[in-house]
Amino acid sequence: MDTSGYMREPVQYPSLHVFDVTQEAAAIQTEYRNVVLNRINGGCLRLAVMSGEYPWHSHPHSDELFLVVEGCLIIELSDGRSLALEPWHAVTIPAGTVHRTRADVRTVNLCFEELAAETVFLDRDAPTP
Repeated sequence: MDTSGYMREPVQYPSLHVFDVTQEAAAIQTEYRNVVLNRINGGCLRLAVMSGEYPWHSHPHSDELFLVVEGCLIIELSDGRSLALEPWHAVTIPAGTVHRTRADVRTVNLCFEELAAETVFLDRDAPTP
């Protein structure tokens, strides 16, 4: 999967601009969309709307904090654990942790991470713990 677009992805809203996250999420009608809404220091606030499964990957240099606002996000870890986040549940995935996300129903989450965080995808379907 090519993530080079993430490295150049524009920030949707500058500082001091009020934006409506609910409205942004409602406007997304595709099975997967991930956009940078705002920037803070060296990080960003991403809005992700998804249903289905995202491939196994890691972010070598960036923690990733997920906050679910709608639906249920499953985060599978390479050690065999699975974390289920329902609305207003949050978890931080440490840098370098191999994981994948899955949503069986339309799920909206906010993600706080380093802006243009490097993503490394695994060449296989599932990692070995």
